[in-house]
Amino acid sequence: MIGLWLQDLGLSLRKDLPVPEPSEREALIKIDLAGICGTDLELLRGYYPFTGTPGHEFVGRVVAAPGAPGLVGQRVTGEITIACGECDSCRRGLQKHCLHSRTLGIRDYPGVFAEYCLLPVANLHRVPSSVSDEQAVFTEPLAAALEILDQVHILPTDRVAVIGAGRLGLLAAWCLSLTSCQLSVVARHQPSRDILKQWGVQAIDADQMASTSYDVVVEATGSADGLKMAANVVRPRGVIVLKSTYQGDITFNISAMVVNEVTLVGSRCGPFDGALRLLDSQRPDLSAMIAGIYPLEQGLAAFDLARQRGVLKVLVQPGDAQGAGFKGR
Repeated sequence: MIGLWLQDLGLSLRKDLPVPEPSEREALIKIDLAGICGTDLELLRGYYPFTGTPGHEFVGRVVAAPGAPGLVGQRVTGEITIACGECDSCRRGLQKHCLHSRTLGIRDYPGVFAEYCLLPVANLHRVPSSVSDEQAVFTEPLAAALEILDQVHILPTDRVAVIGAGRLGLLAAWCLSLTSCQLSVVARHQPSRDILKQWGVQAIDADQMASTSYDVVVEATGSADGLKMAANVVRPRGVIVLKSTYQGDITFNISAMVVNEVTLVGSRCGPFDGALRLLDSQRPDLSAMIAGIYPLEQGLAAFDLARQRGVLKVLVQPGDAQGAGFKGR
């Protein structure tokens, strides 16, 4: 089996990986399309000491499921936390906070930048036939963006800012726009600004934030500077939503958060069912976010593109792709 392999902060293409064998609780999935996200790039910088095949955003077809043969042939995507089902968190319904969890392509469980992957049947969601592969591959990050709306009650009168208009920041902005709040997005690069304009969302420069205090600030830059900016513009008793994963420790003035009684909300994975319903309704149209589609054999080039500033979603496709470096519409 062909797949990408991460080891000692280095990424390589291997052609000798064994095709995994599913247990009674797992399904074997042939990957149709996989997406590179910020966390994948952070793994290359040492975010977590993972060795194996990375990747967790995907759409594919079930080719074997010993415990659920009815799934064979179904097009699916899947939640990334592999929970034990037995710990205190799992018993309380908090599977994504399982005390013994593994994470697809991030921690102790092989990921999707390969021809095949495994995932527990309980993690799978069927993809509606109306949703293309290019849209379905966004299910996991779109669900993560929707999680903000589950965690924070946002009113149409609220002033809301998203700092960072990258892959996840754009999706967060689109989901927040559903609330009709007074939304601004700090966007540095023109492709992101163009997409925000298409969605009817205001793009601003960082220096335009100084005169405004925001009820809710979503930090999606992945940098300490983004977090400091969020702390500077949130109003007293406002909310900062943290959507970034940071490599290493960061220095942060927590005293100001205490004095101003600011609420910090960590935000991770979200509702796949809701994301798939949105995609089934043909909104949002995410095709403009696709910067390129690369064959799996050129996965290293795909990562090189994804590392470049201002580049949004780069996809990897086992088998015949639409052409190396295919540019998004």
